Amino acid sequence: MLKGKIKDLLGTELPIIQAPMAGVQDSALTIAVSEAGGLGSLPCGMLSIDKMVSEIQLIKAATSKPYNLNFFCHQMPDYEQEKHDVWQKTLAKYFSELGIECKNSPNSATRMPFNHDVADAIEAFNPEFISFHFGLPDDDLLARIKGWGTRIVSTATTVKEALWLEAKGVDGIIAQGVEAGGHRGMFLTKDISTQIGTFALLPQIVKKVDLPVIATGGITDAEGVKASLLLGADAAQIGTAYLLADEAKTSELHRNALKNVAAEHTALTNIFSGRPARGIVNRVMADLENMCDQAPDFPHAAIEITQLRNKAESLGDAGFSPLWCGQNVSGCLSASAKSITQELAGKV
Repeated sequence: MLKGKIKDLLGTELPIIQAPMAGVQDSALTIAVSEAGGLGSLPCGMLSIDKMVSEIQLIKAATSKPYNLNFFCHQMPDYEQEKHDVWQKTLAKYFSELGIECKNSPNSATRMPFNHDVADAIEAFNPEFISFHFGLPDDDLLARIKGWGTRIVSTATTVKEALWLEAKGVDGIIAQGVEAGGHRGMFLTKDISTQIGTFALLPQIVKKVDLPVIATGGITDAEGVKASLLLGADAAQIGTAYLLADEAKTSELHRNALKNVAAEHTALTNIFSGRPARGIVNRVMADLENMCDQAPDFPHAAIEITQLRNKAESLGDAGFSPLWCGQNVSGCLSASAKSITQELAGKV
């Protein structure tokens, strides 16, 4: 089903990449998708090095098929107490309502960028495929990965970002439309008005670059995959369709939200991490109007909101939870990852 340059890039039977979804999956989903003929992905940006290594070991033990390791490559900002004082004041009424005290935790950010320590840990596995979010790591790290023979892709949300990535020597580009759930991969701009739909962005990038292009955002069924290929994509990366998969670790609160009519209303928000990300609109998003100027820089905004989330979830309340979800849930199925993958590729 795959031809030419994309076959060389992915090494899979099907033009399907399972989007890495930090917080709602582990190696079980990665393995299932790879075994089904797609490219399973392991999100590593929120894992400790020890946990990451153990997850890769599980993948290697379970399948000989290709898989993807995904990393963040943001610049880690300083923790600024003044910003957090403002953020804590903004959220104070919720802490009072839930009966908990907000704690300062300067060193508790869990989204860490790719670095040489991570590279040291994964080098022995000789990874075939790595994807990045928020641009690319520094040139020395990029050269190190290329030295392993690893194929590298990264996300572009604008034509300018795609051209930047091509100039840096990536092997493929993920064209992320604004419909996509989870974090925007934007890195050359903070202006969300630059973010456009998949089927507007995709053909523009295809015309400008000489690399395989992978479409993502709003694609949840075989018709969407076929449409993206007709518009010039070489493959499709899909996340939302896998959120209800048997192998996903999506919480019951999150699963219930995905099955509810509320899932039709998503928005970009920076409340949960400090960067724009798409999720189902819940109480805290509605109250703070989705994009909140008081939120500290990524990833530090999560420090306070996670305290609220943990308490609220213990009470069965998803009002403070990041319910990541794309704009299209029509193909979000409660089924095995194998059957979902086969369904996605069924009409290609």
